[in-house]
Formats: sequence, C-alpha cells, structure tokens
Amino acid sequence: MATTIEPETRRDSAAKAAPPASPAPAAEPKAGGRRRIVFSVMGLALVALLALGARRWIYGLSHVSTDNAQVDGHIVPILPKVGGFVTEVRIDENQGVKAGDTLVVLDDRDYRVRLAQVEADLAVALAGVSNRARVGQAEAQVEQAQANALKAHADLDRVRPLALQEIVSKQQLDAVEAAARAADAALAAAQAALVAADARVGAARAARDQAALNLSYTRVIAPSSGVVSKKTVELGQLVQPGQPLMSVVPLEDVWLTANLKETEIADVKPGEPVDFTVDAYPGAHFRGHVQSLSPATGARFSLLPPDNATGNFTKVVQRVPVRIRPDKVDPTHPLRPGMSVVVTIQTK
Repeated sequence: MATTIEPETRRDSAAKAAPPASPAPAAEPKAGGRRRIVFSVMGLALVALLALGARRWIYGLSHVSTDNAQVDGHIVPILPKVGGFVTEVRIDENQGVKAGDTLVVLDDRDYRVRLAQVEADLAVALAGVSNRARVGQAEAQVEQAQANALKAHADLDRVRPLALQEIVSKQQLDAVEAAARAADAALAAAQAALVAADARVGAARAARDQAALNLSYTRVIAPSSGVVSKKTVELGQLVQPGQPLMSVVPLEDVWLTANLKETEIADVKPGEPVDFTVDAYPGAHFRGHVQSLSPATGARFSLLPPDNATGNFTKVVQRVPVRIRPDKVDPTHPLRPGMSVVVTIQTK
C-alpha cells in the first residue's frame, strides 16, 4: 500500500537538503571601510585648510597686499613756444626719441627777418655809443655839473653860519640853497644822459637775444628721452604757441601707485621691500621699495570730495595712495603707465 507524504514534510525535507545561504551582514564591513576612507579624506582636507588659513594669517601679520594698484609715469606734453606752419615732422607714433632730438620744424623765415632787423638796431645803438665825440661831450657835461654842484654846496656851507648870526639876510640864504638844488639837478640830468646811451644799447641787445630765441623755438625738441605717443601734428599744419602736438613717455622713470586701505597702512613705512606682479607678464615677479605715502586719501583729490557732515552718513573705508619705486628696470618686461599690478609690501 503506497505511503502518502504530507506537504509540510516535503517542504521540511527540501529545506534540509538546500545548502546554507551566506550571511547578509558580510556587506557591512565594506560599507564601514568606505566611510572611514571618506572621513579620513575629509579630516585631511580640514587639516590642510586649517594649516593654509593659519599660514595666511601668520603671513598677513607681516605683509600687506592689494590688487588696487597700477603703473604710473610721467606724460611729457610737447608744446611749441612760437606759432607757424609745420615744414617737417621727424618722428612717428610709438617711436623712441632721446632728449634733444628735433621732433617738429616750423617755418622760420619770419623769425629770421625779425632777427636781422633787431641786429641792425643793435648796430646803430653801438655806433652811437662808439662815437667818442658824443661820449666825450656827455662826460664833459657831467664833470661840469659836478663842479657846479660842489661850488654851490660850498657856498651854502659858508652862508648858513652867517645867516644864523644874521650877517646875511634870509633872502641870500634862500638863493644859495636854490642854487645848490639846481646844481644837483643839473648833475643828475648829465649823468642820466650819459647812461641813456648805454641803456639804448642794452635794450637793443635784449631785443636781439629775444629774436634769436624765437628763431630757435621754430625747432621743437624732445625735453626728455622716451616714446612718442598721442601725436596730432601733421605736415603743413598751422600751430599756435602752447598747442599740444604730442606726448613723450619716459619708460625709464616709472613707479607704482598702490591704493591701500586706511586700516592697512599703520605699519607701512618708506624703504620697506615690495614684491609685485604685473598682469601683462604672468609668472614674472619684480622687486621694489616703498618710496612715500600720500598726505591725504584719494577721495580728497577727487572732483567732488565726500562731505561727511550730512545726516545720511555711511562710513566707507578710504584708500591711501602709496608710491612704490621699482629697484631696477627690466628691458624685457617694460612697465608702461596704466598697467595693472598686484603689490605685496613686507611690513615687518
């Protein structure tokens, strides 16, 4: 007779016959390991950030840095001293020049004629002075006037005591005093006539010198070495005295202007070393030193200085310009006025 097996018994047998499953908690050590790695990386990053912050804080105790700085320099205007038509333009835009080079030449014919005229006037004046007869006559008149003045004062000295003793009348004393004054006036006139000839010569010589100067001004020269910029003069142009023709920028004489916050300048002193970089030359470092500090903030020199006496006052940290002089000029990295720089001043 067949034996009947219950379903529960078959399920128990299948469960016993199946191999044991691997325990689920085995994945937990892997997750824990990842968390430890993440925490370790975060800890290292935090330590690095703290170290970097501490380093920056220590560095900031002895250094002041700003990117509100630029290269400054002289911009020398070229202006004619006399007017005239331009006959030559000997330079071009962005061309280097040396001090004393001729930049522009003006038409000098009118000035040559004027010089010839005043030289002729000077010759006439010199001829008048060199005429010994006239000079001798003037000198004789001076000597005669001196003699008359001496005699008049001697007569006055003799008459005054007699007038005090009433030996001579008051009228006689007045006449002698008038004669002495007249003699003095005649002497002064004779001396003035003698000096007038020399004065005429001096005036003529001064006019000649002025005409010669005006003639020399028809050549506009460079007052300093540098690079020509902003040229506006052209051949044939009529220029007037004081009219801007161009500018010369001396690249050998530049400096930096760093606008530091007023809260940062307490320890900044002239002579302190400076390290700076220029945006135009990435990776290049330059050395310099603090030359001077401005006596006022930049806002004081603005067109409309701030007025803090109003009721809606808002405190704003002001900037103080600091002039920095580069230690040397690098011809491979020329510093041009207007370039942006980042300045770091070592204060301690």
